[in-house]
Amino acid sequence: MIHPTAIVAEGANIAANVKIGPYCTVGGHVSIGEGTELISHVVVSGYTKIGKNNRIFPFSAIGMEPQDLKYHGESSTVIIGDNNTIRENVTINSGTEGGGMETRIGNSNMLMAYVHIAHDCKLGDELILANCVTLAGHIELQDGAIIGGLSAIHQFVRIGRYAMVGGMSGITKDVPPFCLTAGGYRPGLAGLNIIGLKRHGFSLDDIGQLKKAYRSLLQGPGLLANKIAQVESESSEHDQVNELLDFVRTAKRGLTTHRRDGDGE
Repeated sequence: MIHPTAIVAEGANIAANVKIGPYCTVGGHVSIGEGTELISHVVVSGYTKIGKNNRIFPFSAIGMEPQDLKYHGESSTVIIGDNNTIRENVTINSGTEGGGMETRIGNSNMLMAYVHIAHDCKLGDELILANCVTLAGHIELQDGAIIGGLSAIHQFVRIGRYAMVGGMSGITKDVPPFCLTAGGYRPGLAGLNIIGLKRHGFSLDDIGQLKKAYRSLLQGPGLLANKIAQVESESSEHDQVNELLDFVRTAKRGLTTHRRDGDGE
């Protein structure tokens, strides 16, 4: 199931039912799992491992060396899970010594056209990255997050579980889980991602508890330490609220906070 115009280097580990279409190039240290299809003109290089049942569309380049001046040819990796859709012209770079030598993508993700995944990024499962989303190095996207088209994410930023980032956003600080970020050059939070939470089976009580915690932690005035203590005392046994608290406590780049009407913050 390898097209005669494709070039597959000796040493590549290709499962029996993989489809490699016209003019694809696969390097000698690449592993591709069962049911994966490289439609055409796809380049897979470096120490790249691709799982099962992925579809990779034309002109994508996976496993290329990182765009990092500190990289000097180390044998870093890209690891991609199962059931991902990787559309046209997506680029996924390998890791660096400063990020554990690994770029990792989970399962059942949709990476739309022209998405760029830089070195040492860690992507979870069931993500949607719309057209032209750009991730700098060392970014973490947690399960179920959605990033709108033409958005750029600063290095080392984390996007929490089931968060949604509006299109054309420039994200420079961590986006807490379950939250909705209004798009634009100076984005800010605009409440919870309520539609996304309902679609993923969150109960009305879960959403109500998260709303209350959101207002206290991310919208209301006061010192963050005091707000954390207040939410802990009010919702100490609620799993999703505790997840939100843990994320806020561990933010290293600062937090994207609630957008104030009229001032663009």
